[in-house]
Amino acid sequence: MLSSKVSCNSHGQGSSYFLGWQVYEKNPFDEVENPTGIIQMGLAENQLSFDLVESWLRKNPDAMGLKKDGESVFRELALFQDYHGLPAFKNELVKYMGKIRGNKVKFYPNNLVLAAGATSANETLIFCLADPGEAILLTTPYYPGFDRDLKWRTGVEIVPVHCSSSNGFRITMFALEDAYQKAKKLNLKVKGVLITNPSNPLGTTMTKDELNQLITFSIAKNIHVISDEVFSGTVFDSPGFISIIEAAMDRNLENTDVWSRIHIVYSLSKDLGLPGFRVGMIYSNNETVISAATKMSSFGLVSSQTQYLLSNMLANKKFTSKYMKENQKRLKKRKEMLVSGLKKSGIECLKGNAGLFCWVDMRHLLSFNTFQAETELWKKILCEVGLNISPGASCHCTEPGWFRVCFANMSQATLLVAMRRIKDFEERSSCGGIGKINHQQNMSTLSRKRLSNWVRKLSSSDRDEQER
Repeated sequence: MLSSKVSCNSHGQGSSYFLGWQVYEKNPFDEVENPTGIIQMGLAENQLSFDLVESWLRKNPDAMGLKKDGESVFRELALFQDYHGLPAFKNELVKYMGKIRGNKVKFYPNNLVLAAGATSANETLIFCLADPGEAILLTTPYYPGFDRDLKWRTGVEIVPVHCSSSNGFRITMFALEDAYQKAKKLNLKVKGVLITNPSNPLGTTMTKDELNQLITFSIAKNIHVISDEVFSGTVFDSPGFISIIEAAMDRNLENTDVWSRIHIVYSLSKDLGLPGFRVGMIYSNNETVISAATKMSSFGLVSSQTQYLLSNMLANKKFTSKYMKENQKRLKKRKEMLVSGLKKSGIECLKGNAGLFCWVDMRHLLSFNTFQAETELWKKILCEVGLNISPGASCHCTEPGWFRVCFANMSQATLLVAMRRIKDFEERSSCGGIGKINHQQNMSTLSRKRLSNWVRKLSSSDRDEQER
């Protein structure tokens, strides 16, 4: 009696990435109320600079109170706004995007479409570029939510571009061509290639050589390039961030056909730490894409009140400069704290310079070099150590034993608790074997009963995940 969309399982909710959240929500850590609970390290949120935003809000009560020069603009904002967005907000947004990129790229408000977060922006862009049954190439490892965002409602297929730890998971022309040929063998028409830059989950920025290879590949195959740059403001170390637009400009491609096939997705969720505000956007030099995406944005608009508040905030150049500098400083310090703590436990990380997470190498803790062993390790870390981290299989990594570990969504004190738990886990596993670890011996009987049903669910979802 219901649609096929309702009954299909392509949403990706069965991924260990989402299942870990469900377990965490039943037993969340609290320093006072539940000190043996699960610490959420699978959520890429930036909570390190809330005080800077809160300070600005206190100093600018008119923006919070929906006033302009002391006069209420409530009625104006409460009335229906069309899907083009408030001009003042779009103007400030493109300036902010340019500022993050060192003003090496100039963005234009007419080429920007607002959306309710990057999730909505990515899906809308895929709707514009591909038909059901066509394919998008996606470099691995990739954000697990893309299985939902890019294919669930669009009907578009994802073909992974497999990258390897042998070169730090960098993109190569061989990997791109290999994925393209696999798509052809599956009778899938490739419409584009999507990257995240900086990478989620790697926490690295793409090199100019990688970007040039992508552009060259897209020209040769006559396909689109989508660059998800939602973490562009989180770059805290060298090398710096290079946008796909900058790379194309360096090759003087502005007046060529490829210029209209390069698109950017961005949001304020990671850089400003405002995921609840649901502010995302598509930037493209393709007039047809902008026109269609603008009409589609009716299904996921950004509220006028949110646009008004943020247009005032972004217009304050002194604030944005201070925020960007201080936020990057705090991210670097926190990341170094995580890397140092893991290193003391004998655990290494991929060298990164951006993002809200580290790509952590736990291959030496696997009982066997298999994804089944990775799943078993993940279950122990989640259920016994009490840390929700994201296993590499959920990110479609081809090598078992890698995990994404987030560090910016918790207090420093909580991160220290997590580091103590990991150190204890590593020491016990070295002495008595992984199967004998039982860090959280005082986990309540109720929590264990809640976990048991979930653990039984994993067997089938694990197999599906490893086969993808």
